[in-house]
Amino acid sequence: MEIWIGRDGQRHGPYKEDDVRQWLRSGQLAAEDLGWYEGLADWQPLSVLFPDALAATPPPLAPAATVPPPTTTAALEDYAGFWKRLVAYLIDAIVLYIPQMLIMDAFGNGAAQAKLQQALLAAGTDANVMLAAYGQYYDSMRAAVALTAILVWLYFAFCESSAWQATVGKLAMGIRVTDLDGGRISFWRALGRYAAKLLSWMILGIGFLMIAWTRRKQGLHDVIANTLVLNGRAGTFRNPAPRDDRSFHA
Repeated sequence: MEIWIGRDGQRHGPYKEDDVRQWLRSGQLAAEDLGWYEGLADWQPLSVLFPDALAATPPPLAPAATVPPPTTTAALEDYAGFWKRLVAYLIDAIVLYIPQMLIMDAFGNGAAQAKLQQALLAAGTDANVMLAAYGQYYDSMRAAVALTAILVWLYFAFCESSAWQATVGKLAMGIRVTDLDGGRISFWRALGRYAAKLLSWMILGIGFLMIAWTRRKQGLHDVIANTLVLNGRAGTFRNPAPRDDRSFHA
């Protein structure tokens, strides 16, 4: 049997009966909270619906507020907006700047930059020579560019599939990445989610701008990876563990 919970004028659920009984025993639900299930004429206090669960409630060892409640329907609809996600991305760019520069410098970026500047000065207004100079620079720094790209990819994948469900920037802005049920995503889905961002760059960033007008504020990479970006840190909610799926579906 599935139970709907009413609290503070909001409806949450539905939840399994066994879960509701457990939450009553642990103190996550109060006796005065309302409950309803199909076939019941009206909402009733949980103390009336499940008196046996309350009778078996042991004395609490810690305040109930220390136990994160389950993700509710309302929480699943609290989507993080475009500007909040943009600020989070800029914070992440700052966080990644130092390790990226260390990698570039280790591969001789200073000398390559100096050589590029000399070539550009010598080129004057000759566009072909300028393009050739940039081509030589990126050719000499190919390995460093590849390593920094892998660093960024792994940073986003590890952070967003971790218990945080967020990068440093997202943590700072109080938002998290979830699957469509509000749960933590697997590392493989997080890898695919970041890879999908390349499609947005290829179409002039339109995939990122989609966040501003789609109903669930999903970017193209969110749509492809079946993910949401929600307000609230992961520690505020109790979510299911990620499935070890090595694929994601559009």
